[in-house]
Order: sequence, then C-alpha cells, then structure tokens
Amino acid sequence: MVRLEHANLVVSEIEPTLSFLKAAFPHWRVRGGGKGTWSGKPREWLHFGDDETYIALSDNGEGAPRDLKGHAPGLAHLAFEVSNLDALILRLEAAGHEITNPGAATEHRRNIYFIDGNNIEFEFVEYLSDHPDEKNRYD
Repeated sequence: MVRLEHANLVVSEIEPTLSFLKAAFPHWRVRGGGKGTWSGKPREWLHFGDDETYIALSDNGEGAPRDLKGHAPGLAHLAFEVSNLDALILRLEAAGHEITNPGAATEHRRNIYFIDGNNIEFEFVEYLSDHPDEKNRYD
C-alpha cells in the first residue's frame, strides 16, 4: 500500500493558510503543534487534518514565494479530490477566497484552483465517474 500521509509547507505566517484549509475542509482539525527551531531559526508548527492525512504548516519562512506563473522549480500546487466541488467553492468564496483558475472540466471530471494567503495554489477535483479509464483520461 502507498498513500500520501502529509505535505509539509513552510509559510511566512500560518494563519492565512490555516484559515483557507479550515474553509476547504471543515471536518479537519488541528491535530497538534508546538514551537521549535529549524536550522537555528525559531518556528511555530502545527498539523491540520484528520486521523489519516494532514498538512504540516511551519511559519517564519523567508524569501518570496514561488511565482506561480513562472517556470522556477518548486511546488506548483497541491490537489485534493472532493465529493462535492460546488459546496467547497461556496465555502471558500464565503471565506473571501476567489477562484484563480476555473480548471478544465471533462465529462468525467471537474476541477478548480484557488490560491491561499501565502501564495500556495490548491486544486480541487470532483470525479463524475468511478471508472479509472474515464477518470484518468489524458486526451
């Protein structure tokens, strides 16, 4: 078995990304957190998720975030499968977030993109089929 357990994001401030994730995933919770140092620099950290999957957030990041329209190496976005894309869009828009890319819907998939307050892009995908050959079409 292979599954992604967590992603670890270093941000300037935790609150903008945590607020975004709370709106996207109201059933998730702060699992734990604390203070520490990383390479001699103080950081606060927390884990936000459920019992199986979470996003680790650490603050005190330095430098400008990756230009999402540029070609520099690094994280382009994180994608999550959701069961109700319309409900997720309503929650995020109610929390003040705007759609940044309407995605490329097909007959078997809908997707949408948002950028949080730390310039991290998130994609949300709703599959309209349970068949892998339909869900995973690349034409």
